[in-house]
Order: sequence, then C-alpha cells, then structure tokens
Amino acid sequence: MRTRVVTRLMVGVLATGLAVSACGGRQTTEPSDEGGGDAGACEAGSGRMTIATGNSTGVYYVLGGGLAQLIGDETDITATAAETGASVQNIQQLVAGDYDLAFSLADTAADATEGTGSFDEPQPVQALGRIYPNYTQVVVRTDSGITSVEDMAGKTISTGSPNSGTEVIANRLLEAAGLDPASDVQAQRLDLTKTVDGMKDGSIDGLVWSGGLPTAAMTDLFTSLGDDIAFIDVTPLLPALQEINPVYTEGEIPAETYGTDAAVPTIVVPNVLLVRDDLDEGTACALTKLVYSNVEALTEVHAAAADIDISLATEIDPIPLHPGAQQAIDELQ
Repeated sequence: MRTRVVTRLMVGVLATGLAVSACGGRQTTEPSDEGGGDAGACEAGSGRMTIATGNSTGVYYVLGGGLAQLIGDETDITATAAETGASVQNIQQLVAGDYDLAFSLADTAADATEGTGSFDEPQPVQALGRIYPNYTQVVVRTDSGITSVEDMAGKTISTGSPNSGTEVIANRLLEAAGLDPASDVQAQRLDLTKTVDGMKDGSIDGLVWSGGLPTAAMTDLFTSLGDDIAFIDVTPLLPALQEINPVYTEGEIPAETYGTDAAVPTIVVPNVLLVRDDLDEGTACALTKLVYSNVEALTEVHAAAADIDISLATEIDPIPLHPGAQQAIDELQ
C-alpha cells in the first residue's frame, strides 16, 4: 500500500507541475454528511483547500505541491498549492482567509502567536505539528572579503523575499552582529532565484537563505560558482538568537549536500504546518494523520521530508497545537 501511495504521489506531482496555483483562495471545506470534520471522527470534510508554500526554488514549494497531491488522492478535498514569499506572508494570508494551510518557520509562527516581531497582536493560528528543520545557509562570494556576519557592513546582501522567514532570521543575524539591516548593509529583499542570479553576476556579495536540504537553487549556485563562493559560520551568533526565541538550535550542513570540503556548522529552525484556529477538528486530525503516515511518500517528493518525525511533532512551544492534530498524534503514537 505504501509503495502505491509513493508511486501515485510522484506521478501526480509530475503530471500537475507540483499542483501549484498562482494565487490562494478562501477555504471551502465542509464536514461530510457521514460525520467527517466533527471532533472525534478524525475524518476530513470535502471541498477545496489552498496551501501557502514559498519561493519556487525552495523546499516549501516542492513539498507543498506533493502535499496537495496527497490530500487530493487520499481525501475528498481538492487541494492546490501556491508560490508565496513564505512564512510571514503565509501567516498574514492564512489569517485573512486566502489560504487554509501554511508552511512556516517556527520562530515566525511563535512571533505570530505571541503578537511580536512582524505581528502587532496575537494571530488566530494553530499548528498541525512540527515537520522538517530549516538550515540557515549564509553564503558569500570569496572575492567579497566577508568571513563573518560582522564583515557584511557596507556590502550588498540578499536578506530574502519581503515578509519571509528568511528575512526574519537574516535581520536577526545582522542585528546580533551589531549591524542595522536598514543602514549598515545594502539589503536586497530578493527571492532566491533573483538572489542566485545576483551572486552569479557579482551584483550581490552574500546571501542568507533558510531552507531544507538540499535547496535546488543553492545546488545550482554551488555547481555554477564552485570555489568562488563559501559558507560562513553563523553559530557564534546563536546565543543572541536564542535570547529572542529558544527554537533556534545548532546543526550542520553535511559536506555532501552541496559538495563542500567539510560539514558547515549552522543555526537550525524547525518548520511547522499552520491552520487557522477555527478549522474543524476532524479535518485537522485527518490532515495531521496524512502527513505523519506518509513520510516516505513525501520524502520521494523532497529528501528534506525524511526528517519529519512524529516523536517531535508536539515540540513547538509556544505555538499552540490544534486539538484535532493532538488527537491524530495521540492515535499514531
């Protein structure tokens, strides 16, 4: 059965171009007549659902398309996924009703639930659970003279798409290094595709990217530029970031990920799947079960999904877990 799900998911993703739509749409899922969507039933309703992902060359985009296909195959919901600017935008538009399910970095989601950072007040969102981690990938041109975040002063740095989780952590890294993102660097708020193009033509000195491993655009960058670019170690700034949010931890990017000489120490942030807090418990339960029961299928879509671990699903404090998701996790463990 699991093999059939993997095969069907891969074929479906390829056939639909990752099932990605250009824009979101208000949720139209409804509890089924047989009780789906009701608390305790752990059954999805029916209708349409939209998923907010991220940049087209990032992991959110790829996995979002795979998840949309999986939802469509295994439930009565027709799901589509949309390219977005990622975390902050995803939460804003999730709350507005433009999307129904959203990928987000846990630090941004924590800001949203507490009404801090990019959010003026607590947002009505809850998580279906923790999924794979994002790795902070800070890369510079070797001719830039940058060997630390402090060295970015006066340089042209891509801090990620506006209202993205990458932009949040990029600004926090710069501030932790004693730099003002608005005045001490020439910040370029670019998506990853434009960022990579700028690194290639030399108009950008360095970039910050928060994403799963490997990220296709980063693979392209290292393949194209080789020794002309290098990672920098940002872990000396970890204590300062942990004072802002304890979700930040230390990890490493394996050497084989992008063909570097050695593993690169870095800062890791978990990802979460978010819904509005008014999503019915049955649908939330069914979607949560779908994700954690099909890790193998999602891993075939992107290798980053291999790090989805049900034993870590509830480690999302201070982000509230949706009651339907709690039910699903309890039943799966």
